[in-house]
Amino acid sequence: MMHYSNWLIGVKNRACLRNACKTPPNSDCNNRGNTVDAQSNNPVPGKKISELVVTVQLWKKGYKVIKKIGEGTFSEVLKAQSLKDGKFYACKTMKQTINSLEQANNLREVQAMKRLSPHANIIQLHELILDKESGTVSLICELMEMNIYELIQGRRTPLPDHTVKNYMYQLCKSLEHMHSCGIFHRDVKPENILIKQNCLKLGDFGSCRSIYSKPPHTEYISTRWYRAPECLLTDGYYSFKMDMWSAGCVFFEIMSLNPLFPGANEVDQASKIHDVLGTPDQSVLQKFKQSRAMHFNFPPKKGTGISRLIPKCPAPALSLLYQMLAYDPDERITADTALRHTYFREIRMAEKRAETFHRLPGTLHGLEGGGSHNCLNRACRPARVGKLRGRNARQTPLLNHNTKHAPAPLARRNIPHYPAELPKLNLVVPGPQIAPAISTVPPFTHRGTLPAIASKKCQSRLAKPQEESRHAAFRSFYIPPLERKHGGF
Repeated sequence: MMHYSNWLIGVKNRACLRNACKTPPNSDCNNRGNTVDAQSNNPVPGKKISELVVTVQLWKKGYKVIKKIGEGTFSEVLKAQSLKDGKFYACKTMKQTINSLEQANNLREVQAMKRLSPHANIIQLHELILDKESGTVSLICELMEMNIYELIQGRRTPLPDHTVKNYMYQLCKSLEHMHSCGIFHRDVKPENILIKQNCLKLGDFGSCRSIYSKPPHTEYISTRWYRAPECLLTDGYYSFKMDMWSAGCVFFEIMSLNPLFPGANEVDQASKIHDVLGTPDQSVLQKFKQSRAMHFNFPPKKGTGISRLIPKCPAPALSLLYQMLAYDPDERITADTALRHTYFREIRMAEKRAETFHRLPGTLHGLEGGGSHNCLNRACRPARVGKLRGRNARQTPLLNHNTKHAPAPLARRNIPHYPAELPKLNLVVPGPQIAPAISTVPPFTHRGTLPAIASKKCQSRLAKPQEESRHAAFRSFYIPPLERKHGGF
């Protein structure tokens, strides 16, 4: 029975491979701007991976290949299913040859995913698989539904405003997390931004770099359409601010369904930027070092502006877009500041309400456990203050002073209604005050407590002094008989 199962799995895998071979490779990078990274350890573009080797390699590790879902310059992505739990994953197989497991763990993408994980807006690495015989490395990651480019491709009507706002907020959160961890992406584009329902996650960290690394960096990095001006006009002198420029280009593309700067080459790319934003000042150009490929003799141009390209764009979104697409990287907004922009105010308020709502069950659990008495003291504090202020103090300020109502029953006033049993409190309740024996004023009874029960012995002892005082009064105040006129009594 086991041999039959293995044979059936092999037949299905070979059928999936035949269907995957018929699917043309993804040519988005060629059509939407090339991505070139001149690193010594990168493979030669166009090198093919043996599908049979990858299939056997994944099958040995407990994964079944379903289909091919994408291919790039340095890797290809397959959809695989785990034979253990039946879950689906995205398998990214590198075209680069790796000799050891240590070398595989030292890959820039693997190191970045381990450092950035876990985060709600970063693709999570599930497992790393190395085939020592062929030298191929496969990264088993979580599977998403589609990327941003597939979402807007062929769409005629724009996305709702709240959807665009939600996606951009999550993208800024992913970039803020990356930059706070000392990494910048260098290849932010719609193809590398993955979505699943309303969740957005940033992926493909093969081009990432440390923020603290000294320039010059690789010159031709990032896809051309989303490349920042400092990447075009300098010899690799750029920083993490280039990610915010790329995010601004993605922001415009999500709203308008069209790319903002679709340049055919490096010179045309700079010209497209100047057509919209205008030619920068000479003070800005002086910050950029002279490039070998281009000279800064741009003709003065005013630029059409972004607002004409998207006339229905809300004012807060347009403000954030201009700050992301600032020509000078020193004036460009950061991801942390972008999250506090007015455009995301509603999302921030919703997050605060959600945090407050999630804290309430924890407070109730703390009361049940008896470990948090401060919360219970706060709950009982208004009742205590009302009693200390006086007998006639009202505990409900919303009641009208002129209305007369019957007092609530004793059980209703003194016993609070809680959904769970509360721990017992050692509260000192003042007892009934007993008047002195000489005084005739009745003892004061505290409202809300049971009346004091006087014993019979106390009553008998108190009665004797009262009778003696009466007899003494008659003895001391004796009235003599009155004498009438003409004698007689």
